[in-house]
Amino acid sequence: MKTIFFNYVTIIFYLISSGVSYSIERPEIKNLIVHKDKKKIENIEFIKSEDQKVSLNNYKSNPIIINFWATWCAPCKKEMPSLDKLKKLDNFKDINIIPINIGGGSYKKSKEFFDALKIENLEIFIGSGPQFSQLFKLRGLPTTILIDKNGFEIGRIVGYIDFSDKSLHDWLIKNL
Repeated sequence: MKTIFFNYVTIIFYLISSGVSYSIERPEIKNLIVHKDKKKIENIEFIKSEDQKVSLNNYKSNPIIINFWATWCAPCKKEMPSLDKLKKLDNFKDINIIPINIGGGSYKKSKEFFDALKIENLEIFIGSGPQFSQLFKLRGLPTTILIDKNGFEIGRIVGYIDFSDKSLHDWLIKNL
């Protein structure tokens, strides 16, 4: 009987500890996951503007915010204007914000999406949905990857977030 109880306690402890090890802190910011173990991000290519291939290595030495989105994604449509305004703020001028459409849309559709939402401060990037979904283990859209100036993913935002939230601003300034 003691052995069965001990096994259950061990299993429960393992499940709890493995969930906690995924993040080093639980800030009070909805949908933000902070990683305990940073993951190096490199050798990633995508398309900028009209058919210009670029690499994430082109954006080294500054923090990077990669936002994966799609033109058909309602939460992406809601989120994109606040991401656009973030780029305009003085505290975020040195952060590279890279919104990558992985929804299979063309540059033209992405441009129409940006124009309809009056997105003025962000460039248009396009990438392969299956490739990025597998590489970053994406579970849905939008998903935002937060990369520090040394090229390590320190966290991610899964789902919609309002990028004008002051507590998010404070966290990004402190951690990126």
